[in-house]
Amino acid sequence: MLESSPPKSLYRETAGHTGDYPALGGAQRARVAIVGGGFTGLSTALHLAEAGDDVVVIEACQPGWGASGRNGGQVNPGLKYDPDTIEAMFGPDLGRRMVDFSYGAPDFTFDLIKRLSIDCEARQNGTVRAAIRPKPATAVRATAGQCERRGMPVSMLDAKAMAARTGADRYICGMFDARGGDLHPLKYALGLAAAAQNAGARIFGGSEVLSLSREAGRWILKTASGSVSAEKVVVATNGYTGDLWPGLKQSLVPVFSAIAATEPLSPVVAAAILPERPVVYEAGNITVYYRIDARNRLLMGGRGPMRPIENAAAVGYLTDYALRLWPALAGTRWTHGWNGRVAITKDHLLHVHEPQDGILVCLGYNGRGVAMASAMGSALARCLRGDQTVPFPMPISPLKPIRFHRFWPVGVKAAILSGRLKDRIGL
Repeated sequence: MLESSPPKSLYRETAGHTGDYPALGGAQRARVAIVGGGFTGLSTALHLAEAGDDVVVIEACQPGWGASGRNGGQVNPGLKYDPDTIEAMFGPDLGRRMVDFSYGAPDFTFDLIKRLSIDCEARQNGTVRAAIRPKPATAVRATAGQCERRGMPVSMLDAKAMAARTGADRYICGMFDARGGDLHPLKYALGLAAAAQNAGARIFGGSEVLSLSREAGRWILKTASGSVSAEKVVVATNGYTGDLWPGLKQSLVPVFSAIAATEPLSPVVAAAILPERPVVYEAGNITVYYRIDARNRLLMGGRGPMRPIENAAAVGYLTDYALRLWPALAGTRWTHGWNGRVAITKDHLLHVHEPQDGILVCLGYNGRGVAMASAMGSALARCLRGDQTVPFPMPISPLKPIRFHRFWPVGVKAAILSGRLKDRIGL
């Protein structure tokens, strides 16, 4: 179920004109139809259109409406699992491609932004994976060692270096990856939409796809006011996946991720918190992530209520934690709070499915979607064009619904409580 009104957020207030793509009307034809106007769908449409392909994007609301326009704005490298684990799981060939692709996705994203001249406050100032307790610290050191052996631009930071990078004295150690960074995600999504449209893609908003069927060798996508006949279809609905394809909704869990934002900080406080402006996410069972944006606001993110929120009071645990990290924030106003649904898969890996000929599904970024979805758009476009000059970077897996999926709200709440308890006692 989609929220009934446009989501309120700091991003929406500061994005400027958020676009107004018309609803799909009448009967249309395209070679490729894309369901979903987030980073995956928009990047795929852009790369198809730039290659001269005939492509339509059909979005239930407006481009960037979902998590692509609400996320933490962190452009982070890598997958859930370490490189050695990925290569052990998928073999040296595919595993190495997955590692190279996922860790290289931030460079792809920042290069794309530069090429398209998208004004989205992009900064490639690095990502810090921070550890508070010994167990996560061991995991962070292991990751860093594997990345260093592969020649990646990472370095370990001890407690003193972490205090200098973050302005907080809470961390045992951290791993800095120079490829990471941040951006204004809604501005980025809108920039991708404009670039795709300028390249020739047709984009329709306010057009939820109600049915998808096969007729006379083509796929027919119907909305309340129109239809598209297409040779190929991409389903890129991520955490807002409905019942369009059997079993797809049941293959992931749509977990809410929340963000609280302060008023612009004073120059003195802003200079003390993340002075070199990397982004930070904590290693642990329940991730907290944060950054200072281009207007010197602190954005704190993490798991929150499993319902839409519209103010920072709903995520008091995040604002309280920020004050614990930086006592100088005392008296600072938290002016915004919002959330959105990210797609979590059972194995915590991106899922690409091909359930029938001519249907590609790509979703389940598990909170790592800014860079990965941007880069996946290019990979999906090559696949849809039949271009095999570059091997596909991810496994194409069978669609597998999660058992007892209908109980996901209870399971998520239990997992969050359990994770916070484990983090508190150091497990």
